[in-house]
Amino acid sequence: MKKLENKTVLITGGASGIGKIMVRLLLERKAKVIIWDINQESINQTISEFSTKGSVFGYKVDVSSVDQIQETALKVKRELGIVDVVINNAGIIVGKFFSEHSLSEIAKTMEINANAPMFITKAFLDDMLNQNSGHICNIASSGGLVSNPKMSVYAASKWSLIGWSDSLRLEMKQLNKKVHVTTIMPYYINTGMFDGVQSKIAILEPEAAALTIVRAIEKNKKMLSMPGYIYRFTRLGQAIMSINVFDWFAGDVLGIYKTMEHFTGRTK
Repeated sequence: MKKLENKTVLITGGASGIGKIMVRLLLERKAKVIIWDINQESINQTISEFSTKGSVFGYKVDVSSVDQIQETALKVKRELGIVDVVINNAGIIVGKFFSEHSLSEIAKTMEINANAPMFITKAFLDDMLNQNSGHICNIASSGGLVSNPKMSVYAASKWSLIGWSDSLRLEMKQLNKKVHVTTIMPYYINTGMFDGVQSKIAILEPEAAALTIVRAIEKNKKMLSMPGYIYRFTRLGQAIMSINVFDWFAGDVLGIYKTMEHFTGRTK
């Protein structure tokens, strides 16, 4: 499959976690890859590690800043041309009860997880519309499907992302444009972001998760949950169960509501 060959792909949060793995997978598919990340040292390390695999470029960007997004998008277009694929991967989580959140933590989570994908997509979408081709892939979360204690703001940001992302897909369809939109809803991934999480459901491995996402883009998947039954379970369960029964099944049987009890997250 050659969908990504010779395409210019921009990935946010591309210098660590599944973002970094996707950079490698995209280079192996002969794509030109642009990394946006907040950590310049990690960008440099990633480019150094993968430079022999193909064309890879890095830009330091704080995606919580609309000004930085717009300025860097213009710089990318000026230096590298039109971006064919955008993967909105950057994200953060603050694992606390809502009552313990600071106002800045709430704002930052929404800015990075919910607003940034929209602002970034807005910066590159006109070019995709003009050439009538392109792909937007938004990495949401199964946390955008199921409520969960100590994830309230994170869940809010991902519910928002899912709603916007799939609405954008429908808009592209109504406009008869060949700009594809893929919404990804993974369970916990073992990258460090969710260190301390304890789960009865298997935590996803980064390599397999990254490969699944890249393949979803190649196949123009519309929505994808990982594992696949998560989406079907939540939608069906919420449809046929009362709230009390669903809480019992999700909380006591599957243990989802207790997964964040020992959350630590990345230590740096």
